[in-house]
Amino acid sequence: MTSTVACDPELRLPFPDAHLFDVASLLTADERQALRAVRSYMQDVVRPVIVDYWNREEFPFELLPGMAEVGLADVALQDRSWLYRGLVYSEVSRVDVSLGALVGIHNELIVGMVNQLGSEAQRQQWLPKLTRFEAVGSFGMTEPDHGSDIAGGLETTATPVEGGWVINGAKRWIGAGTFCDFLLAWAKDAADGSVKAFLIDSSTPGFSAAKIGHKIGLRVMQNADITLDNVLVSSDDMLPGVVGFDSANEMLRNSRVWVGWQAVGAQLGAFDVMRNYALNRQQFGRRLVKFQLIQQGLADLISNAHACLGIMMNIARLQETNQIEMVHAAMGKATGSRLLRESAAIARNALGGNGILSTYEAAKIFGDAEVIHTYEGTYEINSLIVSRAVTGHSAFV
Repeated sequence: MTSTVACDPELRLPFPDAHLFDVASLLTADERQALRAVRSYMQDVVRPVIVDYWNREEFPFELLPGMAEVGLADVALQDRSWLYRGLVYSEVSRVDVSLGALVGIHNELIVGMVNQLGSEAQRQQWLPKLTRFEAVGSFGMTEPDHGSDIAGGLETTATPVEGGWVINGAKRWIGAGTFCDFLLAWAKDAADGSVKAFLIDSSTPGFSAAKIGHKIGLRVMQNADITLDNVLVSSDDMLPGVVGFDSANEMLRNSRVWVGWQAVGAQLGAFDVMRNYALNRQQFGRRLVKFQLIQQGLADLISNAHACLGIMMNIARLQETNQIEMVHAAMGKATGSRLLRESAAIARNALGGNGILSTYEAAKIFGDAEVIHTYEGTYEINSLIVSRAVTGHSAFV
């Protein structure tokens, strides 16, 4: 398996971590140390084994304690900069996009919402476990017939009964849905049509989850179809801070931001794979890296990654001053996913026949890039959000 530094010990790379502009120098000393710990764990412990899980469409539960130890379970609660937060998401996705998705969803949508919108009892019950990865929550918004239009098309219902609610509906593409401890489910109040959110224990009668298989990417993440059939929850299971979708706008926007950081990380991962392969592969009696077409590809790939990094750094700056808007998140996600597609194709192509084998990692990144292009708002939807912001006209019906 390859690593971020070329296998040949005689090679001395001027930019071994592929960060040409030394972005980490903008972090505090504490943040730099924490980021190094994340990178070391992901590269030294996770990377050597994760391809096998990707091939089998299985989740590596035994890695969660180590991920928690380096701070990946409570990123959203750490008193650190938004730039640090983004670079952490990037480093995780540099090794595996599925784990990057898990860490992003866990922090931005689960820990973040329980902490900000949950009751004191809900925070006491769940946060200690969540911040050690001793519990995992799933975010249940998308439905079989509603993805990008979920805000106006929510069909899952919550019917008030004495002491609680009866939930009926279905959710689709729910990350970690097959093994979550609870589902943070969004539903429409059957009485007045208002939108509410509930923490539904996955052991509750009427809750069922079926794994979605045969995916071309994000294969480590266990996405699920979830059915809620007359699921009875108590009044205490409702998130009191949720008053319609607007209550979650900030966290949903930040969720889109971490996907932009995923695109940065996946491109750096593709660069790692391509550079190491080119440095060590011999063709026609010389290193593959000596060929001009390969060097052109490497230049294009690392430039794409840093173009996306520049956008994401500016987004982090806006987050620090609370000036970020959805257009910024949409631009970061759309541009990142578009350039990631190009970058992943460059890396896959450079490996020739080996580029279609997931064990050489390029094909794995190639497949995962398709998922980033589609989830958390498709590329097209995010592009239209940007266009709406700069024209004042919406293309949405």
